[in-house]
Amino acid sequence: MPAITADTLTLPRIAGPAPTDTERPVRSVTTGPRGYEGEGFPVVRAFAGVNARDLDPFIHMDQMGEIEYQPGEPRGTDWHPHRGFETVTYMIDGRFAHQDSHGGGGLIADGATQWMTAGSGILHIETPPAELVESGGVFHGIQLWVNLPKKDKFADPNYQAIEGAQATLLSSQDGGALVRIIAGDIGGQAGPGSTHTPITLAHATVEPGARLDLPWSRDFNALVYVLSGRGSVGPVGHPVQQGQLAVLGPGDRIAVTADSSQDSNRPALEVLLLGGKPIREPVFQYGPFVMNSKSEIIQAVEDYQSGKFGAIPPNALMPHRPLR
Repeated sequence: MPAITADTLTLPRIAGPAPTDTERPVRSVTTGPRGYEGEGFPVVRAFAGVNARDLDPFIHMDQMGEIEYQPGEPRGTDWHPHRGFETVTYMIDGRFAHQDSHGGGGLIADGATQWMTAGSGILHIETPPAELVESGGVFHGIQLWVNLPKKDKFADPNYQAIEGAQATLLSSQDGGALVRIIAGDIGGQAGPGSTHTPITLAHATVEPGARLDLPWSRDFNALVYVLSGRGSVGPVGHPVQQGQLAVLGPGDRIAVTADSSQDSNRPALEVLLLGGKPIREPVFQYGPFVMNSKSEIIQAVEDYQSGKFGAIPPNALMPHRPLR
């Protein structure tokens, strides 16, 4: 980990703070519990126990893996519906195949991202390809749910395939951190993802002892999730480690420092940086539906049951189950 690397000495550097800039303080640090999703793949529930107002416009996030599967073990999800939000699947290591009822699909592999706007309603599947199920291998990624404002809840479904090489790459001032911008803007550099809700999503690798100090929109909330390693966040250096989420308060910049000593199997601090402009609308969630009212949830269930989310395509992708 991770798949997308670069020589930080050759990349554009993130500008340092202005004299009036302030670092965002840490408001809370929570540890995500472990669980299982889909057909039984392990996840860390990154947002568990965090106030929904602090997460807005985000709804849910799972860290999938990191796991080394044996042959026959890889699992994903079967066909299922969504309405009212966007799903973002970022594969750090390994491969996931996607297909949906509106023609989207492809292989998400080694640093790639699929950005699916469920909008008015969609059916989709995410599952390890057959060859990975047969061989086993590393599986590690993130699935993030981004809420849609009421005006976009019934937007046409859409699919974006963002290859790892398309991410915008930046370096910290000291050259010790690599930042991959998937969506949004950091210091005037924009990522390739197109979003209905204004957000920023980036993955940073901070080498032992290095410090990442980057600008962040004052209008956005700010979250730092630790994928791997140990370090500290904020102006007073709150300690954080793998599986923990730091919620930050107001300010102009985010600061993350990697501990000078890391575990041998975790050579650097890996963090996901995310934030967005809060929507501040009522949220009613029932499983895979995220709407503004209970009546809209009931309508979503009825529309799904009546086939209004589309149909599973002929010769559709299905979970591969090896012969025993």
